[in-house]
Amino acid sequence: MDAITLDARPALMPETVQFDLAPRAGGPPYRIFLRIPPGAAPASGWPTLYMLDGNAVAGTAAEALRVQADYPTGTGIREGALISIGYPTDGAYDSVRRSWDMGPPPGATYPPHSADGPPVRTGGADHFLAFIEDELKPEIARRLPVDLGRQALFGHSFGGLCVLHALFTRPAAFAHFIAISPAIWWEDAVVLKSEALFAAAPRPARVFLAAAEYEQALAPFHERLADPDARRARYASNRVVDNARELAGRLGALPGVHAEFALFEGETHMSVLPIAINRAIRFALGPDAP
Repeated sequence: MDAITLDARPALMPETVQFDLAPRAGGPPYRIFLRIPPGAAPASGWPTLYMLDGNAVAGTAAEALRVQADYPTGTGIREGALISIGYPTDGAYDSVRRSWDMGPPPGATYPPHSADGPPVRTGGADHFLAFIEDELKPEIARRLPVDLGRQALFGHSFGGLCVLHALFTRPAAFAHFIAISPAIWWEDAVVLKSEALFAAAPRPARVFLAAAEYEQALAPFHERLADPDARRARYASNRVVDNARELAGRLGALPGVHAEFALFEGETHMSVLPIAINRAIRFALGPDAP
């Protein structure tokens, strides 16, 4: 017998609201997913975890934090606010806008992602980070009490690249920087030029870098796909795992910088995301986070 649907309506994320916020200088808005912790805030305000690619991560992050913060004696996870920064779309990503927002300068122009799409530009990360710092953070502070000394930034892939650019150019903006599968190789590893500036005058920071096993080696199912040799060559050239591991080593040698690296075995560039989100919550809001 077929099931009878009595009442069907969109499911909502508990404890989470969303709103659109447009930059004061003009341009399309960002869609912000704000997970508000239940109960009274600590005297110092809530710790915050800002997450890039918000459409793709907001639901996973909200549930991961909700179930763990509800059992702090078993998880060590404290409550905090999640601010996932996305775009007004039902898709997981807006590939054109994120290319501009998360690409370190100077950037370049690439062919459209689709036949009827616009050219794809990169290099707007400084504008994007300025929006987060100067416009989004004050808006979040208007909505709930925030601990300015316990703010974290998370990004995956191109978002991870943006997190590293933030660390190197705006190290005072966050206490914790979480870069998962960062595209350090992008545009001739331009982000490493900013690393040199940061290394010359480092500031205290906690940094978590991670990558998936099958970002620099073929997964078993890749061998059955067309042209695995081309994929293998691309992985070897991009060095996602080695680049992240080596950067963690360099950063950890700097005074005042705590850096960790993790390799997530058995995962690919995309399957690593839910695991990485959970580890980001532990890094920013767990028992070892100041």
